[in-house]
Amino acid sequence: MSITKESELLGMKKVSEVVGTTLKLMREYAKVGISTKELDEYGGAILKSYGAKSAPFETYNFPGYTCISVNEEAAHGIPSQDRILKEGDLINIDVSAELDGFWSDNGGSFVIGKDINNHQPLVDASKNILQKAISSIKGGVKIADIGFVIESEAKKHGFKVIKNLAGHGVGRSLHEEPENILNYRVRTNRERFKKNTTVAIETFISTKSSIAVELNDGWTLVGNKGGYVTQHEQTILVTDEKPVILTEANEIWN
Repeated sequence: MSITKESELLGMKKVSEVVGTTLKLMREYAKVGISTKELDEYGGAILKSYGAKSAPFETYNFPGYTCISVNEEAAHGIPSQDRILKEGDLINIDVSAELDGFWSDNGGSFVIGKDINNHQPLVDASKNILQKAISSIKGGVKIADIGFVIESEAKKHGFKVIKNLAGHGVGRSLHEEPENILNYRVRTNRERFKKNTTVAIETFISTKSSIAVELNDGWTLVGNKGGYVTQHEQTILVTDEKPVILTEANEIWN
């Protein structure tokens, strides 16, 4: 979305604070012994309290308010009463919503309880790579160059990137131009970030796989070669200098 007036910026700030706060509170609520359905309903209640609507439910009729992916699930995990969180689980929560005609998107992966399965290095790499990628974005920077930053940093840490999941423009709908802010460099892509636009930047960092494939439920994505995937995502406003992190209320970097 291109921000052309103050009211649009205020609208994006408002919805971004809502999804960021919801993600933060859901992360704090997640604990050993609860189901992902209970966690999702908690998040849905927070969105409703702000007057916001779940973006995946509104846009795609997704069977949940938020996407909650556990362990081998890479993205779009369906909240379930039968999925009980256990010590050391790797979990990803992705929260996106609409409020007053504006849309925002954010997400984060973390470990439940003690890191008995050694997922923390993957989580930390994903968080740090997102931070480095975002700090490199300003008006005029090639989108492909940010993909190069993400992939090269992942390789440095001994990880891969998921090549068919990507960041995207966001604002007046959940997915807008630019539609594919990829986690690797496509040399033929000459598209550049534009000043005063809002985009969702997200990392998909993987231990083994480079492609996400859909399960028979029609939603859940897993890696084509197994392993684990972490995702971290912020909605930002592109400027001439450092971007404005609109979803910073999520505190995913803390």
